[in-house]
Amino acid sequence: MNTQTGLSPRQKAAIIVRLLLDDDAGVSLDEFDSDRQTLLVEEMANMELIDRRTRDDVITEFCDSLEAVGVTFPGDLDGTLAILADRLSDDTTDRLRRLVLMSGRGDPWPRITELPQEDIQTLADNEAVELVAVMLSQLPVEKAAATYSALERERARMVAQSMSLTRNIAPQALRRIGLVLAQAADALPRPAMETPASDRMGDMLNFASSELRDDILEMLDNEDAEFAVDVRRAIFIFAHIPKRVEPRDIPRIIREVDQATMLKALSQKSEEEAAAAEFILSNLSSRMADGLREEIADLGTISSEEAEAAANEVVATIRRLQMDGELKLILPKDDE
Repeated sequence: MNTQTGLSPRQKAAIIVRLLLDDDAGVSLDEFDSDRQTLLVEEMANMELIDRRTRDDVITEFCDSLEAVGVTFPGDLDGTLAILADRLSDDTTDRLRRLVLMSGRGDPWPRITELPQEDIQTLADNEAVELVAVMLSQLPVEKAAATYSALERERARMVAQSMSLTRNIAPQALRRIGLVLAQAADALPRPAMETPASDRMGDMLNFASSELRDDILEMLDNEDAEFAVDVRRAIFIFAHIPKRVEPRDIPRIIREVDQATMLKALSQKSEEEAAAAEFILSNLSSRMADGLREEIADLGTISSEEAEAAANEVVATIRRLQMDGELKLILPKDDE
């Protein structure tokens, strides 16, 4: 039903917004552009008393309009890409954003703020300091702080001096600077493979036998020492648990691993693996730790191959929890 109230659509919108504000509905107008917000405020400023019947008619028309809606779309590219999320490839997402920016539509800043930290740092290290100052003013505080802290001291001083220029920047100039930075980001080289070769090699060696792992690392030390260092940092094995896993995460790991597998992993005899096993046991309740020690003693002889395979399963579980965001591994120190 389209109720005849004699009010314009803007006046009806102003009434609905006013009612929502009275109802403390947590209304936010941030998603409206500046022009729409201005029109709404002007309309509300020109209105005075609205009688009860007119109010009810506007509410009825508004509710009828909502009920008639079958499906809604965001109305812009950023909202559409948010809906599609992981269903599009990164290349397709970037290409769509570039097309919109080249056509003169769209805001470049959401794309810039979502860039990987390494890309933002590259821009900060190489673009004009005036542009960098504007970019830092638009980034989330944590990202801006990390970027600024990594600048060379002299460049950091120059950027600080340029920050005052961002105080009165016009919206058109802000958009143009965003376009320049977005184009510079597009020109950055992209690796053909997302996972670094050292990380992939480390992942493979995580589950190799200790004999093969030591042999490969020794070969890399002789043939490509720099690559060998990166591979060693990427490797995470059972013996690394005391240095890489927070004590508070041990009970969670225990719950995720089959008990028979965990018992075999804890029964290893070599010095480093035994130390890792003791670290795990020492971060459990006394009752649980004593129970596991008794069960380990009852296992009898476990071959080194069985114990190593079980340890690899524990490592795989920790990696899965890490990938799921349920725990964080401690980063290895540079001298390890």
